[in-house]
Amino acid sequence: MRDVIVTVSPRRHRPRVIGLAVEVPGKRRVFVPMTRVTNIDAGQVITTGLVNMRRFEQRPNETLVIGEVFDRSVTVRDPDEPTGTYEALVEDLAIEKERLRDWSVVKAFVRKGDGARTFGGLGRRRGETAVVPIEDVVGLLTVDAGQGAASLLASYDDLKAADLAELIRDLRPDRRIQVAAALDDEKLADVLEELPEDDQVPILAALASDRAADVLEAMQPDDAADLLSELPPEAQERYLQLMEPDEAADIRRLLTYEEDTAGGLMTTEPVILPPEATIAEALALVRRAEISTAMAATVYVCRAPLETPTGRYLGVVHIQRLLREPPHGVVGAILDKGIEVLGPDASIGKVARSLATYNLVSVPIVDEDNHLLGAVTVDDVLDHLLPEDWREERHEVTDD
Repeated sequence: MRDVIVTVSPRRHRPRVIGLAVEVPGKRRVFVPMTRVTNIDAGQVITTGLVNMRRFEQRPNETLVIGEVFDRSVTVRDPDEPTGTYEALVEDLAIEKERLRDWSVVKAFVRKGDGARTFGGLGRRRGETAVVPIEDVVGLLTVDAGQGAASLLASYDDLKAADLAELIRDLRPDRRIQVAAALDDEKLADVLEELPEDDQVPILAALASDRAADVLEAMQPDDAADLLSELPPEAQERYLQLMEPDEAADIRRLLTYEEDTAGGLMTTEPVILPPEATIAEALALVRRAEISTAMAATVYVCRAPLETPTGRYLGVVHIQRLLREPPHGVVGAILDKGIEVLGPDASIGKVARSLATYNLVSVPIVDEDNHLLGAVTVDDVLDHLLPEDWREERHEVTDD
């Protein structure tokens, strides 16, 4: 179970729970009506009947509890307070079956005071907590412009970047921006790489310029260049000026290539080592968590200097070969020089054929003097070969 969907009606004194957003195999979220729920117990939800496996799409009158209500500012009526009310943040809701198969929100767990948005030692929130009847909560389903996202992100801490990106896409545009802004720079960079350009641009524009530049630096250079290419030239230049010169230089270079060429697809940060580096050094490098699976599969060997685009390309070493060799050996002794190199103007089709011909996950891109410019990975090729809306439709694919 990933979320609870509620609605409000002037005929009801409590928000009505109409269903659950449930994740099924394939990371697809589907809707389970509360009329099918017979019991909710610790660690399990019991349902009856058939479930429509069509992907869940939120309707305008529906509110996601975890996605949109948690961390919302509300006013709580309390006769013991001097003013009769106090401000608080919603951290949890209690639901209950009132009549046969009819569920409602009955209580709210709130954290009092202005300090509710701040954190103390060990990441714990400050502020007194209370469990209050839902009838005493004002503004529960009112949009909060300053709403945080700590509780939501804690609930989805187990999600990979691609799945978190899909969750964010399902939120209202204003809430989408709030949740994205609550992520740290590295996580937000990973999520932006998984979003379509139409969703990337508003999120980036909503960030302060300095932070937007930091997030662009944390992205893969090719993905950052793709995002910047969607912006007006003056906006591109503003962000590039705020970035570190080396990071900005890589992106400026990528922006000079056409989108559907090897230069437009490549990353300027493949794993590069000199020929005298040891097998042990190579394995330690590709083991780093920040290196993607596709990038970690191949080490590019060049003469110094090692940064693209200045190093002279010598060959590649595949990770399987590294695992078969003694740690004290050098990578220069086990080079694979038979891989066809491509120029930055090579078409996507030519890149795809090279990957297929040699059973590779990445190919080297060099200039006319054999300097390594970067590498194109198979995931970037697939991203461009699939239909533009493949991210939206990725959970609609069936065995048919």
